Amino acid sequence: MGVSAIARRPATWLIALVLFVAAGCGDTVPQADSQPSPDGAIAPVITPVVLAEIPHDPEAWTQGLEFDGAALWEGTGIAGRSQVRELDPAAGALRRAAPAPNDYYGEGITVVGDRIWELTWRDGVAVEWDKATLTPLREVPVDGEGWGLCHDGERFVRSDGTARLRFHDPVTFAETGSVTVTRDGVPQAALNELECVDGRVWANVWKADMILRIDPASGKVDTVVNANGLWPGQAGDRDRVLNGIAHLGGDEYLLTGKKWPSMYRVRLAAPGGGPPR
Repeated sequence: MGVSAIARRPATWLIALVLFVAAGCGDTVPQADSQPSPDGAIAPVITPVVLAEIPHDPEAWTQGLEFDGAALWEGTGIAGRSQVRELDPAAGALRRAAPAPNDYYGEGITVVGDRIWELTWRDGVAVEWDKATLTPLREVPVDGEGWGLCHDGERFVRSDGTARLRFHDPVTFAETGSVTVTRDGVPQAALNELECVDGRVWANVWKADMILRIDPASGKVDTVVNANGLWPGQAGDRDRVLNGIAHLGGDEYLLTGKKWPSMYRVRLAAPGGGPPR
């Protein structure tokens, strides 16, 4: 989805000025807070390597993105216009689409076998879909807002726009627990679209050009992706935010955003090479 003192001595003032100017130079990734981590562990920052650019519907208000090996699934938002869509993962072309029931404001989606689960923003329900027919099967109650959703093989993981990840039973969708996400020791709010990969959770951060990789056991961020400038047309338009992560396999992912005209096939490699661990 959806956030000086004056020195008495000239020498001290000059040092402060130099430090201020130095800090203002260069691109930076938004931080959860300026305070350092209490345990000294700073999450490394990586940059996506773009491998290909794929067309994307520039009117799609992307809320969820997931690849199941045969198709790319997208959930779009806005009340009365939300859809669950099947896309060609190579060309980005729309294969089919179905509207969210009851004019719900659709949010994150995830694929589990022959089912698709879709969150709603403030409607208080999650919708289970039949993947083959793209028809809704049932609705289950959800406490709080729905933002991002993924399935880690054993449970659902949900974001609600705060610094919490909430865990849900894979059958009943009953909430089973939660964890607070911290980056460098500080809670990181505005967690948005999610992707579960190999025991970690990748999360977009609303209105920030970054993606976080989270250990769901501890809530700690262990990798930060600086995606600033991935789509140059985003500059100056903070509604068209980065918001879509689909794991293709290995260290390759598809990234896109709300009303972006392109999706980007990227490699997310650790500073030393290979997928972040």
